[in-house]
Amino acid sequence: MELLGEGGLLKQMTKAILERSLQIELTEHLGYDQGDPAGVGSGNSRNGTTRKRLATEAGHVDLDVPRDRDSSFAPRTVRKGQRRLDGVDKLVMGLYARGMTVRDVQAQLRETFDLDVSPDLISKITDGVLEEVTEWQSRPLDRVYPVIFLDAIICKVRHEGTVRNKAAHLAVGVDADGRKEVLGIWVETTEGAKFWLRVMNEIKARGVEDVLIVVCDGLSGLPAAVTACWPQTLVQTCIVHLTRASLRWVNYKDRKRVAAELRKIYGAVSEDAARAALQDWTSSEVGQAYPAIKRHWDQAWEHVIPFFAFGPEVRKVIYTTNMIESINYQLRKISKTRGHFPTDDALVKLLY
Repeated sequence: MELLGEGGLLKQMTKAILERSLQIELTEHLGYDQGDPAGVGSGNSRNGTTRKRLATEAGHVDLDVPRDRDSSFAPRTVRKGQRRLDGVDKLVMGLYARGMTVRDVQAQLRETFDLDVSPDLISKITDGVLEEVTEWQSRPLDRVYPVIFLDAIICKVRHEGTVRNKAAHLAVGVDADGRKEVLGIWVETTEGAKFWLRVMNEIKARGVEDVLIVVCDGLSGLPAAVTACWPQTLVQTCIVHLTRASLRWVNYKDRKRVAAELRKIYGAVSEDAARAALQDWTSSEVGQAYPAIKRHWDQAWEHVIPFFAFGPEVRKVIYTTNMIESINYQLRKISKTRGHFPTDDALVKLLY
């Protein structure tokens, strides 16, 4: 006998277990076993079964659901009106979360589990996540976060008939115990003062009264938005992003050397030492070969230096973005399988 497929052992076992559970529930509801004389004159009794087709992780199963005479029996194993087990929803969500499209999920369910599920139903199941997203995006946050990192990944989303790049912005907070959590996801085509003020006000409204440092990638309008919400908060340019941006002007053969020289700047013991290292860079052979890098660091210098006010351990947390980079890697991994997303909600569903 085969394990899977029509007539397979797994499907037969699923049917037997569910029907046995339903019979036990009915016995509990009536208060007596089948054939027990105690049921005589009780006012309610068994009344045959109703055939019901149920989608399960073993495939479609035809169940014989027991009934009672006065129709007061409301089973929990398979609820009235239920057409699929909760495990099927979890299965669909699991496949979708791995980056599969709706059509991919449909094909996988058909080929592997002998489940014929329509694309519309799959979309409805995954749309259920949007309610969770709304609740998650509005959940209360801690009063204080020593550090909040802001970063983004770029995805293609259809908007008004045209596929365009949109940024999915992530805020990742580090709490007083060093634990990290994603505070929210915001999808936007453009970013500016109004956008960032809305995001910061949203985070503040969820209970965040103070932030020590916000680490970001030189985002336009963000410093003013942060100051408007938390006047004492420091805005720190992300050193990793600043370094990567600097290397855009560098020939491939020089990149390791230049990266090592730039490390002397942000790895300096103090702000004065960092400024001296930048001047040394300017007068060096490699610095003169790439003058644009000096200008780039000069423009960002105001937001490069705040972290020099802290000790080496804290600085490393600030300029090492392994934590948020690992999150972005996973998000890019699942989103790159899509050519584009039909809506912002479709993008948020997958990222969540």
